[in-house]
This record gives sequence, C-alpha cells and structure tokens, in this order.
Amino acid sequence: MQFTKWNFVMLVLGYLIYVADLVVDIWVSVNFFYEGQHVFGILTMSFVLIAAGVVQCFSFMWYKEDFQKTGQKELSCSLLIHCFQGGIFTRYWFALRKGFYLAFQCSNSDDLSGGPTLAQDPMDLSIPSREEPADPYQKVLSEVADLSMLRLFEIYLEASPQLMIQLYVLMESNQADFSQVAAIVVSCCAVSWSTVDYHIALRKSLPDKKLLSGLCPRSTYLLYKLFTFVSWILSVALLILRNVKLGLIQLFILWLSGIIWACKQQTSFCTSKCMEIFYRVVVGFVLIFTFFNVKGENTKFSMSAYYVMRVLFTLGILVMFWFCPPPDEHQDFFRVITIIIVVTLLIGIFFLIIYYTSFHPNRNKEKEIFDEIDAGTPPRACRIRHFLMQ
Repeated sequence: MQFTKWNFVMLVLGYLIYVADLVVDIWVSVNFFYEGQHVFGILTMSFVLIAAGVVQCFSFMWYKEDFQKTGQKELSCSLLIHCFQGGIFTRYWFALRKGFYLAFQCSNSDDLSGGPTLAQDPMDLSIPSREEPADPYQKVLSEVADLSMLRLFEIYLEASPQLMIQLYVLMESNQADFSQVAAIVVSCCAVSWSTVDYHIALRKSLPDKKLLSGLCPRSTYLLYKLFTFVSWILSVALLILRNVKLGLIQLFILWLSGIIWACKQQTSFCTSKCMEIFYRVVVGFVLIFTFFNVKGENTKFSMSAYYVMRVLFTLGILVMFWFCPPPDEHQDFFRVITIIIVVTLLIGIFFLIIYYTSFHPNRNKEKEIFDEIDAGTPPRACRIRHFLMQ
C-alpha cells in the first residue's frame, strides 16, 4: 500500500478545511456577541468547545491505548497537549511530516529505515504498537485514518449544529451578513469533504476492503451525502423556526433513537466500558444528521429504514408548514426553502441509489476473498475496523 502525493494533498486540504471551519465559527461567535445576540454566540461557542472536548478525549484515549500496547506508561506530555486542545494539531503535524517524506522523498526501492525516524522523536506521540506492521506506508495510513475518524466526530458535533443555527438566524431575520454566509458555505464543504475523506481512508486502511477509487464513485458518494444532508438540515431549521420546542424534542428523540440503535448493535470500538458508552452517545448524535453503518455489517435494511424515516420526517415538517403557514412576510421565502428541500432530497436519494447500484466497491462481491499473496494472513487489527462504516 502506497502513500501517494495525492494522499498528501488530500491530507493538507483536510487540515486547511479543519482550520477554516474553526476560524469561521469563532468569527461568527464574536459577531454574535458584538451584535448583542448573546444566546447565539454562546450556542456557537458551546458547540465548538463540546466538539473539541470530545475529539481531544478520544485522541488521548487512543494514544493511551497505543502506549499501553508498547509497555510505556508516561502519558504526562500527551495529557498536557490534549488539555490545551493540541491533540489533533499534533496528529496533523506528524502525519504531514511523515506523509511528506513518503510521498515526495521516498521511493519503493529506497531503504525506508533510512528516512526520518519519526517514531523515535521524543515529541512524537504516535507510538507504534507491536501489533502494527513495520511498513511505514501503512503506519502513516493508520495515522491518517485516526485523523479522519476524529474529524468525522468534530464535523458532526460542531459544524452540523452550527449550520442549523446559521440557517435559523438567516430565516428568522430574512437577511444575512458575510460571516453567516461564510459559515454556511464552509460548514457544508467541511461536512462533505470530511465524510468522503473518511470513507476513502477507511477503505485504504483495511487490506480486506476494496478501495473507493475513481472520480465518478467519489463524486457520486459526495453528492449523495451532501444533498441528503442539506435537505435534512434545512428541514430541521425550518421546524425550529416554526416551533423551537418541537424542533428540539424531535432532535432529542432522534438522538435517543441513535443511542439505542448503537447499543442494540453492541458496538465494540473502545477498550473500556465507559468510553464505549460515551462512543455510543456520540454515534447517536452523528446519526441525527447522516447514516453510517454502526457495526460494519449488511446495511441494506438499516439504511433503507433510515432514509424512509428521513423522507417521512421531512414530509411531515413540510405538511405542517403548509397547514400552519408562516406570516405573510415569510411566504415567498418559505416557498423557496420548500422547493430547495424537496429538490435536494430527491437528488440526494437519486445519487444514493446510483452509488450503491453502480459505484459501491462491494456491489459485485458475494464473498470476501483475499489475494493469494495474502493467503493465511488475517486483516491487521485496526482501530478503524470497529468504527462507523458504509
């Protein structure tokens, strides 16, 4: 398995989008406080801090697990870095550093051990496990996979709620400033990019998974996720605009349903029971906004049920608005939003069907078969194997 220049570019773009999303959210929050909208400012910063806390918590626990596998117990440096919210930046630094060397300065014929011994760097927290292969390419791919998982958590815990807040403010005031528009655009880009990047990293990290390669499969997957996400976010924002309590009750019910589903699937992502419960709570929140295969098993029934419920919820919200229309000054605006919701939902479902019938890597696979060269070698124990799948 190679770590190519394109992989490095994808890693850099992911980092830039992460930073841009964080900067824009802080900018929007400051603007809310400046304009006297303290409730929205507090909500914005709350989601930023909660998402950051969750990401740092999982990042530290993963470092702790890796340290324990190697028999090392010194965690003070790692704990300090994560307490100051530097865990994900540290991961990006070492992934970019190692990735640059492998992509631009190292070839297959090179002696890889002659490269920079980053694993022995005293500040490098990514201590390799005895279970991990010596292949430096696979090591970097594993680190990129960890980053993609953390970004997926961050994006659905922070960017998705932020997007609802911005759309609610936009629809309520019927006007928007530049910071709000920037926040909406960046959040949509961040959600789409992070979801696709995770899906690519997932399949690249697991040797028994077929790669998601080619422009058409990746574009189709991106459009499916983007349009279904936009339709749902607009629907929820519209419901909250009509009745805040009703909107929050719906979100809570969906969150609780996601947690129950994750518990029913008996996920086994974390080594400790407390962290596993915490993981299921976070997964339940992610499932509010998009579908993921919680256990990595056959998704046909669960995904069909998920999107049938999504369509029914969306139609219910629109029907409620048609029977209880907004004030006259919002009538034209409501019609436009309704059309956008219906069109984006239909387009999203269309691309979903196209992806799973024509482009999904496993569409023609009846049974998992390993190449002869890998016969007798089971798939490497990998953290991402027990994470959310598609």
